[in-house]
Amino acid sequence: MTFETTGDVLNWYEKQPRTLTKEFIGNINWKDVKNYPLNEKFIPVLFYMRDVETLTDVYYEELRRTPTGRDPIISKFMERWSVEEQTHGELLNRFLNEAGIETDDKWQEKVRNQVSTIYTVNNYLISALTNLIGKKFTATHMTFGAIHEMSTTQGYRRLSKLANHPVLTQILNGIIREEAAHTQFYASVARIELGKSDFTQKMARFLVKNFWTPVGQGSKPKKQTEYTIATLFGDKEGVEWFDRSVSQRVQAFPGFAELNKLSEKIKQIALSENSAV
Repeated sequence: MTFETTGDVLNWYEKQPRTLTKEFIGNINWKDVKNYPLNEKFIPVLFYMRDVETLTDVYYEELRRTPTGRDPIISKFMERWSVEEQTHGELLNRFLNEAGIETDDKWQEKVRNQVSTIYTVNNYLISALTNLIGKKFTATHMTFGAIHEMSTTQGYRRLSKLANHPVLTQILNGIIREEAAHTQFYASVARIELGKSDFTQKMARFLVKNFWTPVGQGSKPKKQTEYTIATLFGDKEGVEWFDRSVSQRVQAFPGFAELNKLSEKIKQIALSENSAV
């Protein structure tokens, strides 16, 4: 799909029905969760995914302090996006509970409180910088958002394939459908904003090439990020999967031809002998 304006992208997004409705959630076979084996190596991955989804409201608050977040079209998208991401985290937490892995009633509060002070301070500094640059930074914000949404979606696809747990797959398929809509929004707005000038393309490419880190890293410890990547993409098939489903799609963005940073970073982590899986 191609769009002429960001308003067109928002109109498309708002027409997409929610997948994770009360009816969908009510039809999940929760009682069957314990009837199928769950490899223990995926438990830290599920916790990581749950926490990253929960922390999207932190990112939302960060973005609202910038010209990007104050853009009425992007702001309207993010209001729904934030709600949907919280639902994803809640579903993953319930799955863990149904699998016999108990979590605290205040787990969401604890996840937010565990975010490091360094991460918080860095993001205030980044917000100040983006305010100086102004709306030209929107292309960079949306490009990073698109990469993170693509990565998240493919992480869920890999988890579904590798875990081979019917109830988890049912849950993940619902989450994936909503994540795919998020990806479409971010990527479409990124293409539009990148297409506005050479400057926005060069700035976005420079920052992705030099400062991009996998989704969740920073708000979550690096060791946990690397474990998740190594578990989901830690073989030749996984690395090729990421390259095909994320890197090559980003290379089609204006100004991003032949940028190999994403695949190189994932390959380095996924195949590293130091990644304990």
